[in-house]
Amino acid sequence: MKTIKTFGKTFPLAALLSATAFAGAEAHVSFLDKEVSQESTIIATLQVPHGCDGKATTEVRVKLPEGFILAKPQPKAGWELEVIKGDYQKTYDNHGDKLKTGAVEIRWKNGNLSDDFYDTFVIQGKVSGVEAGTSLAFPVIQMCGDAVAAWDQVAEEGSDPHGIKSPAPLLKVVAGNSHGHDHDMPGMDMTGKAGMDMTGMPAAASAGETVKAGDLEISGGFAKAMLPGQPVGGGFFTVKNSGQTDDRLVSVTSPAAGEVQLHAMETKDNVMRMRELKDGIVITAGETVKLEPGNLHLMFQKVKTPFKQGDTVPVTLTFEKAGKVDLVLQVLSAQGK
Repeated sequence: MKTIKTFGKTFPLAALLSATAFAGAEAHVSFLDKEVSQESTIIATLQVPHGCDGKATTEVRVKLPEGFILAKPQPKAGWELEVIKGDYQKTYDNHGDKLKTGAVEIRWKNGNLSDDFYDTFVIQGKVSGVEAGTSLAFPVIQMCGDAVAAWDQVAEEGSDPHGIKSPAPLLKVVAGNSHGHDHDMPGMDMTGKAGMDMTGMPAAASAGETVKAGDLEISGGFAKAMLPGQPVGGGFFTVKNSGQTDDRLVSVTSPAAGEVQLHAMETKDNVMRMRELKDGIVITAGETVKLEPGNLHLMFQKVKTPFKQGDTVPVTLTFEKAGKVDLVLQVLSAQGK
């Protein structure tokens, strides 16, 4: 019979990783795809099949192993996101740049995943400097209020991994490059016609150009290309308010996505936090607001077709005073601006 260990209000990482609490169901937290190729960029999909002895999951923490670099988590609607950064043990080459630091732990927090349901938590990253045949372990801490399940055990070499009660999710590294991609994802024109937007209609001629609405001037709109299987995209632009009164961007819609959210990202004490701005973004009179990578941005949820470089994404911005404004974002490489 598995047991759940209950902690107080705070959960030090060292204590959590040494915890021996287990979930009530037999199914383990694991990756959807369990093999990855050397030197490939992948979409790692973590499966959380149940809660903690019937309790809803409220937080999922994933420690990233050495050799998994450039990690970017997929935000989840209704969850706060934290990315903890630190030093790698080794220095990695990233297209000629020396990479020494990056994400070392990712936390989805303050959610509510009922024990009756199943969900996934997605991380994009690159497997680098890892020999074929090696298994990368991703220790996971699953929190359900004051109950904690630690999926952090790794079988010793030569032992039977099936005997472990609380195994850490593993990715086995294989030779070759049949899985994942380690390059920007350029747009592929399957119709033979250039300049198509994400709805399949010809793109407006104003893609990436300046649009004016009352005292507002919107310019520099772009989105980032997405990797195959990546269901979330980012969008960016600049808004200048030349008027005497404040305005507010209250919502965004797009035919290319089921939902578009306004997000803010900030880094404090080496921890990056992403949160949804449900009250919108204030455009102060006489000032300019930039939506840019690592700061304010649009988050396209439930994307129907992954954005490809060279495509365009139409959006409708709704401002408190200026009203609705149509804008077309040019899709750039995955590296963006």
